[in-house]
Amino acid sequence: MTRDVAGGTAKLLPDVDRARAWLLTVDGAPQSYVDLDDPSYLEFEYARRIGHVLDAAAAPGRPLTVLHLGGGALTLPRYVAATRPGSRQQVVEADRGIVELVAEHLPLPAGAGITVRAEDARAALESAADAGADVIVADVFGGSRVPAHLTSVEYARSAARVLRPGGIYVANLADGAPFDFLRAQVATLASVLPEVCLIAEAPVLRGRRFGNVVLAASTAPLPTDALARRAAADAFPARVEHGAALARFAAGAVPVSDAEAVGSPEPPAGAFGVG
Repeated sequence: MTRDVAGGTAKLLPDVDRARAWLLTVDGAPQSYVDLDDPSYLEFEYARRIGHVLDAAAAPGRPLTVLHLGGGALTLPRYVAATRPGSRQQVVEADRGIVELVAEHLPLPAGAGITVRAEDARAALESAADAGADVIVADVFGGSRVPAHLTSVEYARSAARVLRPGGIYVANLADGAPFDFLRAQVATLASVLPEVCLIAEAPVLRGRRFGNVVLAASTAPLPTDALARRAAADAFPARVEHGAALARFAAGAVPVSDAEAVGSPEPPAGAFGVG
């Protein structure tokens, strides 16, 4: 299934190994993977790491109120609905074509507790109610880059306002050495939500390759021990950096304002493409 959408050409590709699983790509870049028979299955490693944050955000099975900035094929909303029945979730996806493609071919089950609307993520965040979300999940890419207007202190302040006390903001980012973008993002989030941790594979953190990095932040201490255990047990193990180690990583970086914000760097050729 192929469709022209605002971001380019979207394709839904079946997984030959799983009967009702689909990969959504936009201009050849993997965007989402969903298994309609098992929505708790997370194929992408970065999605598994965000799943670990969602798992550790509250007692197992307890419903959450989640705001998703970036929807794609609704992988993580489906995951929360499956693992935490009764959760209330809002999804904001800027590309109306993707919203329509997913609704047509990968519809949500009845009673999923998920609402989806086509809107810019920053605009939706700024119009959201105060203290209305337990978790905000940000997985927004314009092409292969995180848009600049989702990287500033002003944006972080809006996220902090929408979170309930002790709520968690978690974002999928991408960067490589020398990590100018990622270090600035750590400093930016920490200026508003002082408890911050970073989850990534060791080769990425060592600067050996460009890759996804999950950044989580809160006003309350994060469950870093639980996250470290879960991340280390993955098929592609990851490290959790926080406290003094994260401070050393981000040393010298300063928060960025709207006027100074830039998007994440363009990935090297082939970094995220599929065959």
